[in-house]
Amino acid sequence: MKAQIIKSFGEPSVFQLEEIEKPHVLPGHVLIQVKATSVNPIDTKVRSGAVPAVSPEFPAVLHGDVAGVVAEVGEGVSEFQPGDEVFGCAGGFKGTMGALAEFMLADANLLAHKPKNLTMEEAAALPLVAITAWEALFDRGQLTAGQHVLIHGATGGVGHVAIQLAKWAGAHVYTTASSEEKLEIAKRLGADAAINYRKESVQDYVQNYTNGKGFEIVFDTVGGENLDRSFEAAAINGTVMAIAARSTHDLSPLHAKGLSLHVVFMLLKIINKDHRKHHGEILRKVAKVVEEGKLRPLIDSNVFTYDEVEKAHQYLESGKAIGKIVLRNTWE
Repeated sequence: MKAQIIKSFGEPSVFQLEEIEKPHVLPGHVLIQVKATSVNPIDTKVRSGAVPAVSPEFPAVLHGDVAGVVAEVGEGVSEFQPGDEVFGCAGGFKGTMGALAEFMLADANLLAHKPKNLTMEEAAALPLVAITAWEALFDRGQLTAGQHVLIHGATGGVGHVAIQLAKWAGAHVYTTASSEEKLEIAKRLGADAAINYRKESVQDYVQNYTNGKGFEIVFDTVGGENLDRSFEAAAINGTVMAIAARSTHDLSPLHAKGLSLHVVFMLLKIINKDHRKHHGEILRKVAKVVEEGKLRPLIDSNVFTYDEVEKAHQYLESGKAIGKIVLRNTWE
């Protein structure tokens, strides 16, 4: 079968199109005929060598997000049958194969049936970001109806999903972005208020929207100095969730306010087999929200093919994308 592989870490040009052996189905797994994938920041970090501890062995097939059709079912799998349309974040990391191939071997625990009202490309945009947002908001943040939640990064992969999930759950949703275009998109996604962080300080928007009390839940999808701003924006005894915390911070604001800080790193459940089942459970819940019409992926207007994976990675790293970048498999 055809696959885009890497034999060493490096720039986007490191991808090579090659013929490799089609995987054999294993017990507890399914073989997926891949229709689409999407590129996430973690995929570029794996490719570049920034996270060797979670990277697959060379030659490696990257990308976790997948949407496709079940071609074969392994022993012990009862929830899927050949011909089923599925989606998930099912590999591309240590001990797994990725989605940049004609076929992908995937643990059935990491998959769910594709939402009926999404295309393959749309479905491939959702798994990693939706699992991350769900784990942050509901598993870790314990978000409930009526709470005031601030979500940083309105049009980012995780941010745009988090806005919709928080709104679906009945929260009052506030979000930040850097341009008027992104603020308008955030409002269309359901945000009650969209804040231009370049024009309005944390102190100002905390005063304007919470009467100076702060937000009960703050979800930081940006990281770096923005995590410090998240501490500043949180209410007393509030909760901060972060997905980018490889940085050094003064934790005294957490002490002063009695804050809780949760770091979400979703791929840990992929590389630790005993925890995989929870991802499939989340995706089944996400699929229901999608089919209710309460969640749609925001997809950048630039759609790539599998032959253009180098360009897709370059585009993500340029910072110009709005929403998710998807790749269509045209090798059939």
